[in-house]
Amino acid sequence: MNHVVNKKHGFTLIELLLAMSFISVLLIAIAMTVIQISNVYNRGITLKDVNQAGRSISAEITRSVGENPAFSIDPGPGDHFIKQDWGGRLCVGQYSYIWNFGSALNKNVGTELNIYDPNIPTTKTVPRFVKVLDPRSSYCQTPSKDINPNDAVELLNVGEHNLAMHNFTISTEPTAVDPKTGQRLYLIDFTLGTNDQEALSFDSGLDTSCKPPGESGSDLNYCAVNNFALTVRAGNSIK
Repeated sequence: MNHVVNKKHGFTLIELLLAMSFISVLLIAIAMTVIQISNVYNRGITLKDVNQAGRSISAEITRSVGENPAFSIDPGPGDHFIKQDWGGRLCVGQYSYIWNFGSALNKNVGTELNIYDPNIPTTKTVPRFVKVLDPRSSYCQTPSKDINPNDAVELLNVGEHNLAMHNFTISTEPTAVDPKTGQRLYLIDFTLGTNDQEALSFDSGLDTSCKPPGESGSDLNYCAVNNFALTVRAGNSIK
């Protein structure tokens, strides 16, 4: 008597479990790779925005200083540079540059903040780093003077990464002047970066950096801070 033997077999339970485990591991590996690539991309874009803003401000100030006579940065009458706890002002030629530090931007508008003139209707928010038409350097002569929004251009837009100025200094040496041409060299140093205060670390109020991994508030994917140092040369006659 002949018997027909069915040779078709399905997967065993163990084979199914092994296959599902392999697929799960593969999917997890793909997901982790995508997340890692996304983090690297976000870090790169954030740093790119900081560097681009820094180069733009550096070029603007270099051009403005170079087109005008040398100026005093010593405290007192005729001062063209004022550094406040919450920001600062630099008055050069036809324009003045006024800024608030990132830490001050999180405060309520008050006396310890450079603000737009409240008597002039405007839709602008608190200035970050603005260029203001000011041929008489009045904003440095009167440090408390509010900004006329009609004369101001914001050079540091908030953008996606909430950029802000964290420090700004300018210095010169007595020997850094040419007595024949009146040209003078200035060293400008400023720190620019994102403004998530929880993700930033401050050293004596001057050095700002992103918190290292593992520290409370650390966010290396969207935190970037860079320091810019430039030497600029003023024009051909002492003002």
